Amino acid sequence: MRPGTHNAITDVPGLRVGHATRDEPGWLTGCTVVVPPPGTVGGVDVRGGGPGTRETDLLDPMNLVDAVDAVVLSGGSAFGLGVADGVMQAVYAAGLGWPVSPTEAGARVPIVPAAILFDLGRGGHWLHHPGPEEGRRAYEVATGGPVKQGSVGAGTGAIAGGLRGGMGSASAVLDSGTTVGAIVAVNALGSPLDWRTGDLLGRNRGLGDEFDDVPRPDPAAAQTYWTARAEEAAQARAGMATTIAVVATDATLTKAQCRKLAGVAHDGMARAIAPVHTAYDGDTVFTLATGGRSAPGPLDLVDLQVASADCVSRAIVRAMLAAEPVDRTADGGIAAPTWRSALTRVEG
Repeated sequence: MRPGTHNAITDVPGLRVGHATRDEPGWLTGCTVVVPPPGTVGGVDVRGGGPGTRETDLLDPMNLVDAVDAVVLSGGSAFGLGVADGVMQAVYAAGLGWPVSPTEAGARVPIVPAAILFDLGRGGHWLHHPGPEEGRRAYEVATGGPVKQGSVGAGTGAIAGGLRGGMGSASAVLDSGTTVGAIVAVNALGSPLDWRTGDLLGRNRGLGDEFDDVPRPDPAAAQTYWTARAEEAAQARAGMATTIAVVATDATLTKAQCRKLAGVAHDGMARAIAPVHTAYDGDTVFTLATGGRSAPGPLDLVDLQVASADCVSRAIVRAMLAAEPVDRTADGGIAAPTWRSALTRVEG
């Protein structure tokens, strides 16, 4: 395997990604919209104990609808689910949606599943959250090509293990020619670090020399981090976490196969964050299969599942590496260093 051209989910042909970022004073939140080509099949697997989702039941293989128009990843906790309203309006205006009448023109309903993470108050104002306008904007600016990563979109206010989280993306091209990619908003109660060394847990999933130029953590800085984490864990409050992701491929898959792919992709989350799927996380993975290539055989399907999990791990590492430090304490919000600033040098 090798990474795709952009090492991002947009290496899957026809896929677009758009962010809306709110990081002005008092704000630290946003949303990300993944837009597939028409006719894309979707699936989902929800593992966290505190999920906030929309339209996930529709993706159950037993249910009718088999095409997805867009997927929303958003901050704002349950308030952020309103982002999907704006995306639905934009999708409808683009002439897309599930047809609900064979005779009535315009009788269609956009299919926009969504999942949220908790970032309320991190910018300093509790009720500052993304809504329909941010969703519409993210959909309208969605493009292919390189994906902006780090402290943007749904990852704008993200925290992971007390460090700055954010958005990350990665891709892989299998020997069969099939492409798979992932985009992840990393906002975990658990830590993305190895407890012994302070290194990023998912580093060893890199393809080729992907992470060769990333520095190793300083042992003294790692000890400082884990001491602070112990104190933070003792004060953890419900709802203040959740890692959410979209995995996409150009393979032709059924709804049932999409659901299984989402389930295996959660393995990538577990390899890069510990603990994961806790009572305080709403960890969710969506799957999109565009059908641009033929259906994989049984062993090729296993290869695709393995690659999807690795893409999620790599995307988590890339999110942590691209994150920017933040200090909003003057506004009543949070302060959080990045992994690079806190773990690759000795503090003070």
